[in-house]
Amino acid sequence: MWTTPNLEKNTFGSLVTEARKSLEDLLYLAMDRRVRLAVTGLNQAGKTVFITSLIHQLLQGARLGGLPFFQVVAEGRFQGAKTVLQPNMAIAAFRYDLFIQSLMDHPSAWPKATDGLSEIRLAIRFRPSGMLHSRLRSSTTIHLDIIDYPGEWLLDLPLLGQDFFQWSNEVFDLCEHAPRRDLAQPWLDHLSRLDPLQHAEEGTLRQASRLFTDFLLACKREPVGLSYLQPGRFLIPGDLKDTPLLTFCPIRCSADSAKAGSVAQVMAERFESYKERVVRRFYQDHFSHFDRQIVLVDLLKGLNRGPDHFSDMSRSLKSILKNFDYGRASLISRLWQPRIDRLLFVATKADHVAANQHGNMERLLARMVMDHANEAAFHGVKVETMAIASVVSTETVVKEHQGRRLSFVRGRPKGRAEDVLLFPGEIPEKIPRPEAWQGERFNFLEFEPRIRGVEADDRLPHLRLDLALDFLLGDKLT
Repeated sequence: MWTTPNLEKNTFGSLVTEARKSLEDLLYLAMDRRVRLAVTGLNQAGKTVFITSLIHQLLQGARLGGLPFFQVVAEGRFQGAKTVLQPNMAIAAFRYDLFIQSLMDHPSAWPKATDGLSEIRLAIRFRPSGMLHSRLRSSTTIHLDIIDYPGEWLLDLPLLGQDFFQWSNEVFDLCEHAPRRDLAQPWLDHLSRLDPLQHAEEGTLRQASRLFTDFLLACKREPVGLSYLQPGRFLIPGDLKDTPLLTFCPIRCSADSAKAGSVAQVMAERFESYKERVVRRFYQDHFSHFDRQIVLVDLLKGLNRGPDHFSDMSRSLKSILKNFDYGRASLISRLWQPRIDRLLFVATKADHVAANQHGNMERLLARMVMDHANEAAFHGVKVETMAIASVVSTETVVKEHQGRRLSFVRGRPKGRAEDVLLFPGEIPEKIPRPEAWQGERFNFLEFEPRIRGVEADDRLPHLRLDLALDFLLGDKLT
């Protein structure tokens, strides 16, 4: 008998809650008191470890001198950080508690990689540096939303600028070169027997799409490990698995000859639907609301795998940079259309080579993104490159060897039980010429985490995470 009044009360309460949330969001933007930091990476670049260590370093704050180049800490203005309830209840939580436990366990292990969208919010309390701000308020709080999402989703954004037939031609061009050429053969053989102008049937579309998906998965899996793979949801389908949105593939056909109801026309329609319902939705719901973006790259793995893989990695980075061709977000434009105005490219696992190679590592990454980074900078996006280690797992040891002083690394290689001392080799500071790839010049090993005797309140060792934090957040903590 009293159901209707309760329903009205609940509905009114929901409206009030939504209105309050919208007002809070607007005030956060106006006061510049919220930062949405997006984190993604190319194939197996260490994204989960990076986010976990970043959160850990902020929660530890100034303890044990762990962030000397994070300006707000160096100036003694950092007062603390803590995790708080995330604002978006429809997005999965980034499970920091599980990931940090994996690193702190004995024996410790790298946390499992994430493969979807997740989020965590931190409240950071600090003392403002400006005279006016410090007089008005002795301390203030900024909310940092860290959004973890797959690199495949970022690589999908350029699809918005292509039609189906342009995209098809690009894929076929890529399949003319190793390593895609051999991997694509079963799918290409099937297409050679398929008439693109025949009447479309679901079974026909599904079979061609399945072979194309198998090809993409083979490109991503070890030991191939390519990163320039579209569409991204074919690799990480989630709840879209087996839907018509993911039942298409490139077709050899011109736009003029594709008649209504044909295989080519239906494939083209589904490609456009994928762009609108998946790619554009990600842009509108998430990407357009990010303030800062970091892209993680495993340069060492790219060098190990040879020139074809390295070229594919370069193509991915250039494609990513095409998404940042807009100007710096002013306060007024931020109120209505926030945009990324700082972009950081990071070469991860810097501790897997000797310390004297870190400069080359950073310079090589900078050269890979240079041209498009300059274009983004022209439009007001501040772009930086760094070489970091989210969690240090080795140490550099300088020793005499055949009359020369060489830098070695000591650590526990992946799959081994004991530490070894080895010479990891050198990293070129420029993109290698064809002759530089002869033989097995590059053979960088991966290492297990080296955290022994660490208690739960101890700080994880890192390399240059404080510099990354200062670039991404420093201007917001003044």
